[in-house]
Amino acid sequence: MSMKLSVKHTVDQWFNKIAKNPALGVTVSILWLILISWIAFGWNLGNIGLIDETEPLFAEASRQMFVTGDWITPFFNGDTRFDKPALIYWCQAIAYAIIGVNEWAVRLPSAIAAFALVCLAFYTIQWYFAKQDQLEQVSRPNRRYKTSFIAAALMALNPETIIWARTGVSDMLLTGCIASALLCFFLGYAGKEGSRGQGVGEAEFITNAPFPNKWYLAFYVLIAGAILTKGPVGIVLPGLIVAAFLLYVGKFREVLREMRLLVGVLIILGLSVPWYALVIWRNGWNYINAFFGYHNLERFTEVVNGHSAPWYFYFLVVLLGFAPYSVYLPLSIVRLKFWQRSHWRSLERFQQFGLFAWFWFASIFGFFSIAVTKLPSYVLPLMPAAAILVALLWSDFFQDTEARQTIPVSSSPTPPISPYFFRVSGWVNVVFLSVLATALFNITHILGTDPAISNFHELIQRSGLPIIAAVMWLVCAVLVAGLLLSRQSNNVIGINLIGFVAFLIFVLTPASFFIDRERQLPLRELSAVILEAKQPNEELIMLGFKKPSVVFYSHIHVNYLRFPEEAIEHIQNQAAKGLQPPSLLLLAEQKKFLQMDLQPDDYKSLSTKGAYNLVRVPFKKKKSEKIDIS
Repeated sequence: MSMKLSVKHTVDQWFNKIAKNPALGVTVSILWLILISWIAFGWNLGNIGLIDETEPLFAEASRQMFVTGDWITPFFNGDTRFDKPALIYWCQAIAYAIIGVNEWAVRLPSAIAAFALVCLAFYTIQWYFAKQDQLEQVSRPNRRYKTSFIAAALMALNPETIIWARTGVSDMLLTGCIASALLCFFLGYAGKEGSRGQGVGEAEFITNAPFPNKWYLAFYVLIAGAILTKGPVGIVLPGLIVAAFLLYVGKFREVLREMRLLVGVLIILGLSVPWYALVIWRNGWNYINAFFGYHNLERFTEVVNGHSAPWYFYFLVVLLGFAPYSVYLPLSIVRLKFWQRSHWRSLERFQQFGLFAWFWFASIFGFFSIAVTKLPSYVLPLMPAAAILVALLWSDFFQDTEARQTIPVSSSPTPPISPYFFRVSGWVNVVFLSVLATALFNITHILGTDPAISNFHELIQRSGLPIIAAVMWLVCAVLVAGLLLSRQSNNVIGINLIGFVAFLIFVLTPASFFIDRERQLPLRELSAVILEAKQPNEELIMLGFKKPSVVFYSHIHVNYLRFPEEAIEHIQNQAAKGLQPPSLLLLAEQKKFLQMDLQPDDYKSLSTKGAYNLVRVPFKKKKSEKIDIS
């Protein structure tokens, strides 16, 4: 017991030293943010090939912009790509110009967006607790630094954020814009109280200023960025969250006036509308119907591309996507007692941070639960709010030794949670980790098959990764149980974080390289063969599957055909045209290739990699006699 107190006292002294030396505090904070962000987003970011199917679509559309200089209309494989607006393509194309056309450049915008978001969240939480200490007239650097360090780690080191921060698509950029915009809004909203201590004339000057404060301006700029990243959802989600929060606390009109909403709307329109006007001017109703109709309205009201799911889908996504910390979300939310409206309305603005995070989380969760089309990435923007909520829960355990007895409970926006309820959540944590370990022990019975990897289950089992992962989480479960039994609950979150970092380093990263080697490397190798073997004007056909990575790595237009009969008919039609050169390249899965029933003299094998065959099919006048269409 004496050793436990001694360690805690040493930690408190260390944080007190940081608080007295601002330069040291800034240095330690920067180093921490760089460390966790490098582990989560930067380490091996570009050492794994592009992952089919979505990532290469973005990568190639951006490469086309970079090569052609057309920064208005995105193209993929010779066709317009109206799925997403231009900002993600611009960012990737700029990265190509700086570091070359490679996987690092494809994923760098997502990683930077995630890193910037984690840094801003860290600052916001530091600011929030500094304001709380100022109100209570006490210094608690231990709580302030520990909570902000934990919040940043939770925000960076969770499965959902890591997956999308390491993927070159628009989801992380959208989340970075929306979440950063919401944090900027709250800083602008809560910082407004800083004018209370100023003179009357000075306060009137601020009130009557033609422009909103810097945080509101940043809010508007980031909203424009979100609109340029994914369209109307970039303003609908933040607008819904902010409006619901302000209506609840009874400050809707007051805050809209101080935000200078008209100026904000002009900023948003001025930054986002020009590109939309240009792309519509160039492509007309094709763009309007494809983007606004199909990719926005229909995705919300109908099932698109077969992406349907039951009503509880996002409960599972949050449970696993924010694992293992998601088990503490229910307690984090109940702790707020958000239903006590009169209490929250009576607080200072900055003290409503937890309530704001709750509206942020609940609004996004509810919005996409209502939407008919469901995808795991849709709720990525609520993960920062989840991290904030859980970090605020743990802040109750990070009280400073000297200050603990001097702080009135009534000054806190939320009273400390009952130890009983926390112990219940702790044991749920133990059960969750145990179930996770059991599932990993039996992962080969849970995972489906992958047509690109014929002996997928055998290779997974042989790698030993499921056993390593299961043992890791089982050890974490035992350690958490031991801490709960010894009444050292404040260290439980650390065990979860350390366990996840170990899982990321020793399981997820090797698994990523394994899947890349078995699933994507054959396609990259075949793309290199295609570059060498393709004759001028020779057509490339991909039969039975769509792998956009081949387009990106080979820089060649690909004609996708679904069935062997289509390929045979296409070959016959091309032969009848007398094209030069008198052949085409055919890339097919081995199963589909065998179904074509080509004779040995009907093709020339160029390469076989993994589950794929690359052959050259020469045109023959009597090909129809040699190929059995049936």
